[in-house]
Amino acid sequence: MKKMIRIVAIILILICWGEQLDHGTIVSRLFGSVFGNNTEIGNKQDHKFFPTEQTIIPEQSNSLSKGTVKILVESAPQEKSEKKVEPSSSGIEKNGTEKSRIEKPSFWSQFRGPNGTGIFSSKAPLPIEWSESKNIRWKTPIHDKGWSSPVIWGNQIWLTTALENGKEMFAVCLDVATGKIVHDLKVIETVKPEFCHPTNSYASPTPVIEEGRVYLHFGTYGTICLNTQTGKEIWQRTDLHCDHFRGPASSPILFDQLIIVPFDGIDVQFVVALNKNTGETVWKLERAIDYQTKVGDMKKGYGTASVLTIEGKPQLISSAAKATIAYDPYTGKEIWKVYHGGMNTTAPPLLYKDRIFICTGDGGDRLVCVRTGGHGDITKTHVLWKSNRGIPSRSSPILIGDQLVMVNENGVLTILDTETGKVLQQERVGGRYWASPIYDNHHLYLIDDEGMARIGVLKPKWELIAKNKLDQGCMGTPAIIDGALLVRTKTHLYCIANNK
Repeated sequence: MKKMIRIVAIILILICWGEQLDHGTIVSRLFGSVFGNNTEIGNKQDHKFFPTEQTIIPEQSNSLSKGTVKILVESAPQEKSEKKVEPSSSGIEKNGTEKSRIEKPSFWSQFRGPNGTGIFSSKAPLPIEWSESKNIRWKTPIHDKGWSSPVIWGNQIWLTTALENGKEMFAVCLDVATGKIVHDLKVIETVKPEFCHPTNSYASPTPVIEEGRVYLHFGTYGTICLNTQTGKEIWQRTDLHCDHFRGPASSPILFDQLIIVPFDGIDVQFVVALNKNTGETVWKLERAIDYQTKVGDMKKGYGTASVLTIEGKPQLISSAAKATIAYDPYTGKEIWKVYHGGMNTTAPPLLYKDRIFICTGDGGDRLVCVRTGGHGDITKTHVLWKSNRGIPSRSSPILIGDQLVMVNENGVLTILDTETGKVLQQERVGGRYWASPIYDNHHLYLIDDEGMARIGVLKPKWELIAKNKLDQGCMGTPAIIDGALLVRTKTHLYCIANNK
């Protein structure tokens, strides 16, 4: 009996040590197991996983119609944290250090990469030459139609697609190494989809991914959180609606415990923050913008927001028709706004030193540079310069050093000085661009809607060094992983890498 107790004791001590439990917990588990008592010292129950299905009525605000959030809850052990944690006014815990609040993953986790800038440093050289028969590690067909960019975490790639008529929408997961499809999941069915412009798709918003979870967004049709390993749904929201008029395009972003996405339709315009764990509404705010029109088409937008650190604090910068607004990302409280005109905005705002660069879409001042530090309406006080020459209305600019580089839908490459807005270079490179440029700190990659890739260097002016053609065009922005490009065309996902 004593020998058995000693063996059990040794095994339990090793298990508890592996779980990094404190001394009291080790003692309680040891004696509880030996003597049949399942309680710990202090009458704390041992943590276990209990999957349950609940229906939760989210807290509503403003004009959000009541709906349900379907959630699969897993009660898990709470990890000890060395960080100072304080509750935010939104009811979500926020970390006490700036680094932990805005730290970005090392994977291509969202639209335009881990920082939303289109820049990613690859340790291994990226290819500059390829064709259908050269430097293609793998090529996998993706069914139906979708312009979302691939996102990567670990050994998984996720993207979305949909029937061209919009009645069914899917999440697809591939293995990074082989391109093999791991999950192909129908996540939404819609009886009567709204109209979608042929140059858009019902699966254009790019997902956002983190360890164990991927968040999929299809605009008015729904937002879904999936377990990345099992593909099982954790929660979904299908009660947030607007009339996109031309189909959905705004991508969600992940900030701390929040999934944030704008809804800028022709009928309603608002920004919503959802609890990433439950899908519940944390805050929802209607756009406080004087549109000066009753024409809904002039109110719509397709922008993706950015969370930027301004004076040591995070600000959610979200562009819309007519204006761009900065919010407190935890509460939705408006900090400042700038009027610039325009509609159909798409590009996430960018930050360089003390200035923010905002592309406004179609019409108005096409690009504005705003000085940080403002409060309230800063239109007359903080706009440093404006530019209207060669500014894209579909793809996003990229900030390389002190130069703002962009290529528009007419194939015109423009490089601006960030200090003055002066045009440093402008030339027609050819092609039409919906996909945004990406940069690996060595080469700038431009891929057009017919599958032609133009690769160049900045010395400091653009110099073309290679052109490569794929069979189909590219509508979604490519992604970068170490040593490889992930390029989604209208029919396939390619992994392009130098042959060893």
